[in-house]
Amino acid sequence: MGRSILQASVTDRGLVLDPRTKILLLLNMAIFVLGSAGGGRVQALTPLFCAMPAVLLLSAKKWRTAITYIILFSVSYVGYAVFGDITTGFLHYFLLSCCGILARFLPSIMMGGYLVSTTTVSEFTAAMLKMKLSEKIIIPLSVMFRFFPTVFDEAASINAAMKMRGIHLGGKNAGKILEYRIVPLMTCCVKIGEELSAAALTRGLGGEVRRTNICNIGFKVQDFIFITVSIVPYVLWILDIVGI
Repeated sequence: MGRSILQASVTDRGLVLDPRTKILLLLNMAIFVLGSAGGGRVQALTPLFCAMPAVLLLSAKKWRTAITYIILFSVSYVGYAVFGDITTGFLHYFLLSCCGILARFLPSIMMGGYLVSTTTVSEFTAAMLKMKLSEKIIIPLSVMFRFFPTVFDEAASINAAMKMRGIHLGGKNAGKILEYRIVPLMTCCVKIGEELSAAALTRGLGGEVRRTNICNIGFKVQDFIFITVSIVPYVLWILDIVGI
């Protein structure tokens, strides 16, 4: 089975960041890029936040994902910025729904993909334990952290097997896609969720004794740089609120 693009690897991660730093960057994407919070001065920093996923993906040597993100975001952002004000009617709403929404959602999606693809479950669990979070939160998040990569791997295997049998769009058995692709994938999702939950409990999560961890996580120079940049919009937001 081929390794998914979302499957975390300890090697070739490029710029190594603490999981807590990555979560903070993802939170900033959701608040200031997707949510457009903070006012005018904060929105001036939006291009900087939108460029972060591309820089981090390139540092992790995920060339195809980074280039795809750069092309899609550039086309959607420029398309809406240039043609959004000069179009009316159906064309304007089409640009708004395609380019405008894509330009807002894509940075958060890519940052989430970077978080999952460059963080192992052990590192994520160690970071959550250092944040003193309850295991009632850590266990579901740990299961979810590996759920999507595993589902993508299963979907790729099912698609490859069914494509050999002509069950795909344009094939002679296209009408069987629902039965032979979607139904097996749904069954796999249920089974994967149960197996990952059992694996999390087997590794000591949820026990009475505090779980130990050999992962070496902690804030380094690059973490402080990204954290400082991430704090700037909050400072600007507070200054706008108090009228300074």
